[in-house]
Amino acid sequence: MNVQEQIKEYIASQPEPKRNEMQTLHTHILQTLPGCKLWFEDGKNDEGKIVSNPNIGYGSYTIKYTDGKTREFFQIGLSANKTGISIYILGIDDKTYLAQTYGKEIGKASVTGYCIRFNHLKDININVLEEAIRSGVELTSEK
Repeated sequence: MNVQEQIKEYIASQPEPKRNEMQTLHTHILQTLPGCKLWFEDGKNDEGKIVSNPNIGYGSYTIKYTDGKTREFFQIGLSANKTGISIYILGIDDKTYLAQTYGKEIGKASVTGYCIRFNHLKDININVLEEAIRSGVELTSEK
């Protein structure tokens, strides 16, 4: 199964209204980041044990470890959680940036160092979310 099929299956597996909201967000992210690399992480480790929620990934950046090794990973993640939806904006060094820049404008959401979590799409300002995504990609692309 290719990445697009995995993403389609993952979104389809969500209960409504989360399914529709995930599809809407997926479409918005693809429009915000046209031509980006797509990823699907099933949330399982090498032994098949579930260690996180599945994630749809967008874009690509290189993680540089202190031992000199590198790893390619997605810049933006979209994931369903028990109470709603999480958008991950990964690779930003300043862990206060998202909350300080977008926390007050985004609407009814929890904003941490790398995650914007909300219950329903109607609770947030989608334009502010798109701005946060574009900004996160720009910041991690500069590395």
